[in-house]
Amino acid sequence: MDFLRPADWEEALAAKAEHPSAVPIAGGTDVMVEINFDHRRPEHLLDLSRIGELHEWDADGPDVRLGAAVPYARIIDHLHTELPGLALAAHTVGSPQIRNRGSVGGNLGAASPAGDSHPALLAAGAEVEAQSVRGTRLIPVEEFYTGVKRNALAPDELIRAVHIRKATGPQQFSKVGTRNAMVIAVCAFGIALHPESRTVRTGIGSAAPTPVRAGVAEEFLAAALAEAGCWDSGAPVPPSVAREFAELASGACNPIDDVRGSAAYRRRAVAVMARRTLGWVWEEYRGTQGRGTLCA
Repeated sequence: MDFLRPADWEEALAAKAEHPSAVPIAGGTDVMVEINFDHRRPEHLLDLSRIGELHEWDADGPDVRLGAAVPYARIIDHLHTELPGLALAAHTVGSPQIRNRGSVGGNLGAASPAGDSHPALLAAGAEVEAQSVRGTRLIPVEEFYTGVKRNALAPDELIRAVHIRKATGPQQFSKVGTRNAMVIAVCAFGIALHPESRTVRTGIGSAAPTPVRAGVAEEFLAAALAEAGCWDSGAPVPPSVAREFAELASGACNPIDDVRGSAAYRRRAVAVMARRTLGWVWEEYRGTQGRGTLCA
């Protein structure tokens, strides 16, 4: 196994072009586990840890441009206001040591359906900045996942950054695991309200071959809230609407049975998380709008 250690981004792109099968590594929290268990034995490792710009972010404007190697701990400490859903998800990642090394870029590159950042990225509305010696492109995050641990990157491309819309409304995240910490998600759910456009976005993890949005549930909820006047009044969500939203979210899943949980359990858990996170996020929204009477 050859170890490539570029000094800057241009050198990294050139190395990836020359060795398309090279596996990028920065924090190493996923790649090194696979190598240590002999699940992967790449010919080349491409170490990106010396490239400073990958560890930086820019929060000017409506989006946060998050460098691919910014660790979860810095998101929690410095970007919890701009990216509250992602910060909540980051809190659930591994141990403090893992949060100090692991990154959203690494999570995207691994493309595991159980990756903790994916539901929050889907709910917030993110784009992946992919670059090669041929140029740069932005990939909507819902188009980035192409299969179990597969993504839309070309062989010569690297993830340079992730562009994530700043929160314009409340966001929430929930995760089910076999214990409270240091656990891979049995399933996870993220939700974000976008009051300016009166839309809702969701993200579901570990309940389908790829992370997915519950599009039908999103459209139903946004329309139901508008029809009942809840966006304007800040009144509570009718229980019937919350129940239907939960069932539609569960219907977006396509889970499997595995050692962490059955397909039936995952569908049920997603429904419960959808209903609960809707309650949390709407309660926060009501606090900004004033508390109205129950929607019609």
